[in-house]
Amino acid sequence: MNILITGGCGYVGSLLTQQLLSDGHFITVVDIQWFGNPLEKHPNLKIIKCDIRQTDQIPLHECDAVVHLANIANDPSVELNPSLSWNVNVLATQQLAELSAMMGVKQFIYASSGSVYGIKQDDEVTENLTLVPISVYNKTKMVAERVLLSYRDRMKIHCVRPATVCGWSPRMRLDLTINMLTLQAFKNGKITVFGGEQTRPNINIKDMVRVYQHFLCNPSIPAGYYNAGFENLSIFDIAKKIRDKLPAEIIITGSADPRSYRLNSDKLVSTGFKRLHGVDEAIDDMIIKLDTGIIQDTPQSHTVEWMKTLNLHKDGNT
Repeated sequence: MNILITGGCGYVGSLLTQQLLSDGHFITVVDIQWFGNPLEKHPNLKIIKCDIRQTDQIPLHECDAVVHLANIANDPSVELNPSLSWNVNVLATQQLAELSAMMGVKQFIYASSGSVYGIKQDDEVTENLTLVPISVYNKTKMVAERVLLSYRDRMKIHCVRPATVCGWSPRMRLDLTINMLTLQAFKNGKITVFGGEQTRPNINIKDMVRVYQHFLCNPSIPAGYYNAGFENLSIFDIAKKIRDKLPAEIIITGSADPRSYRLNSDKLVSTGFKRLHGVDEAIDDMIIKLDTGIIQDTPQSHTVEWMKTLNLHKDGNT
């Protein structure tokens, strides 16, 4: 299969690219490479360094499927430059979808976010609940989803709503909850928890890769939205899991973040997907990689800080 992956040099994208190459697919990666390129050369891999807003540079001829991962990720990053985020997360997505439909792409898989639901008091958040996004990032994801579903008569559309991803990747992110708290415990022997009672869904990055692989291998799965998250844990419980593996003091401070929700992924499971990896495994992988020096606490591993160094928080410097 010929697959185009936007954001294929990113946190999830770099592992997904490796896996799909191992599966025997031909992969084209389109990535602006703000955070570098960790991908190794491969005879079936073509890497194009470009902004996804430059749709005229994205080759979609003979492309069977698109996995659209490229975006300005998470609330703090989007708040740096909301106009850039609307252009990348929504406008570029619409343009890519239009071009894909015109070029005969059969399947379009979109990396949305479980955060589109906003604040929910429900015991379990399912796909049929109303979306009440509370941040610009949440809103860009919701709007992009709705734009994409307007193309469902022209190609198969699968919108995946991931939980917070955790674990090691060659393009490491140390600003995600479990990764960040594990780093704190390893480096400082202390874990700072803001609030602690908020419940968040989580997914091991290995399973996140398998979710996209699952949809590519099963294109007949009905179009629509699919949650992808399997362990709903409070921030404090996450900290305790890490403390069980690394000696560390847990420090509780106040939090202005009200988000708390429990993601239900029964719809995804009903398509035949089975979870194989979990939070504990992600923490173990992180500790091994930190202990051996494979994970380095570099500026590029912290999205907001690195975007500031690139002046991406300033209009006109994008």
